[in-house]
Amino acid sequence: MIFVTVGTHEQPFDRLVKEMDRLKQEGLIEEEVFIQTGYSTYEPRFCDHEKFISFDEMLEKIRQAKIVITHGGPGSIMSVLYAGKIPVVVPRQKSFSEHVDDHQMHFAKIMEEHDQILSVYDIDEIGDSILGYSQRVEKLKDANSSNVEREHRVKEFANALDEICLKLLKDIK
Repeated sequence: MIFVTVGTHEQPFDRLVKEMDRLKQEGLIEEEVFIQTGYSTYEPRFCDHEKFISFDEMLEKIRQAKIVITHGGPGSIMSVLYAGKIPVVVPRQKSFSEHVDDHQMHFAKIMEEHDQILSVYDIDEIGDSILGYSQRVEKLKDANSSNVEREHRVKEFANALDEICLKLLKDIK
């Protein structure tokens, strides 16, 4: 199942909802799609949907989903990351009247730079992101694994340096 959430912001996010419905209609997505549509004015015809679901329902859908597609709200992104999944993030954009500013774009770019999410800024690319999801996630996991290993080595070095400094300070006294 693919779970899509647009959050609870009061401006419609029809661009994402329409594209997901189109991909399902044309058979480019074969699995079940559930969309939490929020205040979107477009009503999907080919995907299961509800305007709003409870937070617990959202967490359950995140757990069940093979792929989670979310708007760029930090709360939604973090919920997916806490579930141990890498979200596909489609930030709301001011230019499409989806939000009052582009803070979701800025947040997504920062998270993307840290290899935490897969971003889609051009809605025409979401189909490719879904089809190539597994390969892209593996690359991110490899990058994160290297980062974790490097951070571990840096911490070990810092601890060893601390021990040397403490020993030197003891010897001076």
